[in-house]
Amino acid sequence: MHTIESAGGQATVRFGDRGVCLVSAVPVRGFTVRTEQRERTTLTVTFSGQRRESEITATTTPQNKATIKETSW
Repeated sequence: MHTIESAGGQATVRFGDRGVCLVSAVPVRGFTVRTEQRERTTLTVTFSGQRRESEITATTTPQNKATIKETSW
């Protein structure tokens, strides 16, 4: 398992032979969370708050990794 911290919250994912799966997604106060997984190899967790968004993308292709994209407007 791997826990990724962002400004909007934290997500815990599990990387496996068949892809990546969400274990938990916990937003910080003032943020909401939504998840999207269109294929088993890529999972996106988005934390949204007032004028701010944190997007965590976990993938197994080509290797297990997680990236964070922070956006403010």
